[in-house]
Amino acid sequence: MTDARNIDNARKDIAPATDDARWRAVLARDAAQDGAFVYAVRTTGVYCRPSCPARHARRENVRFFADGPTAEAAGFRPCRRCCPDGPSLAERHAAAIARACRLIAASETPLTVARLAAAVGMSPFAFHRHFKAITGVTPVAWRAGLQAQKMRESLGASGGVTAAIYEAGFGSSSRFYEKSADMLGMTPTAFRKGGKDARIRFCIARCTLGALLVGASDRGVCAISMGDDPEALIRAFQDRFPNALLVGDDPDFGGLVARVVALVENPSTPVDLPLDMRGTAFQQRVWQALRAIPAGETATYAEIARRIGQPSAVRAVAQACGANPVAVATPCHRIIRTDGDVSGYRWGVARKQALLARERAAAEKQAVEEEAAGRETAGGGVAAPASRRQSRAGQGASSP
Repeated sequence: MTDARNIDNARKDIAPATDDARWRAVLARDAAQDGAFVYAVRTTGVYCRPSCPARHARRENVRFFADGPTAEAAGFRPCRRCCPDGPSLAERHAAAIARACRLIAASETPLTVARLAAAVGMSPFAFHRHFKAITGVTPVAWRAGLQAQKMRESLGASGGVTAAIYEAGFGSSSRFYEKSADMLGMTPTAFRKGGKDARIRFCIARCTLGALLVGASDRGVCAISMGDDPEALIRAFQDRFPNALLVGDDPDFGGLVARVVALVENPSTPVDLPLDMRGTAFQQRVWQALRAIPAGETATYAEIARRIGQPSAVRAVAQACGANPVAVATPCHRIIRTDGDVSGYRWGVARKQALLARERAAAEKQAVEEEAAGRETAGGGVAAPASRRQSRAGQGASSP
């Protein structure tokens, strides 16, 4: 019951704001709007989902309601074809894929797509398509993600690497070591020891938004954080890998730090930094969606959830944004509330507002420059001085 309520709330968060927009969703049979509202037809006395396959009624005979109970209170009954008072087709697909995910997690050996599809009552083709649409990855990649998570947990709890390998479901140690670098970012022994012997460079710099900590492994930038207290930033950074070899006086690190400072000062510039961001498959998809938001623009948690193909995962998207370890480079500051208000920010709302203001100013400046360039091109050359343009304008006004 709670999950269904959360799904409905998430969909209402992205529901069309006007009846005209709702009618367009009905004409398009937009399944993404199922649960966001229902429409009722006066001539038949029934109410339907936006995606109902029945023939469309005339617009003047249609009314819109927030949900089924409201429509029923107004005297309408649920459509027998789309069953708006029960789970939608998308929800049934989501439930089937969730069951498949549980089967994958419970099995000690890999399950074929055909076997998983049969278990949830789908054809292999449909199952594979819906699985990727809902989770964002293939069943094989999903199992690999589970193995990575189990491996991290086992390395932290077991007495040895070999035992952790088999507890995570790898058939042989060689198969694990082929993937260990991408999975853990370091050797499994170093991960088990809290990052022991892992070399991570870091530096505290100053910018107009306060103190700035930049950390990088051999693979790329793994931390960009901001705050008022440099010591607090260092302590939080150390807590991530308490036994890692933290190098704070590397003279070759200055160039990378300067690039990060320049990005903070002008967040609208393209990001040209090697990143080392480790997270779950879901977090990676959210972070990738954040990096796709153009500078000067914003999005909501619900919009990001919709872009990654999981419109009901609004809360999980918010959690992934909060777990973002690389400020500005992965621009979680471009996420705002549905009502347009600036929501919380891991590194302070004031900093978020400043970053957004800088991006808006840069976007406005670019728009003005492009408009000026367009006028020059239309005029066939360099724009004339203002005095000359005014003189010509006056002459044109006085001519017959």
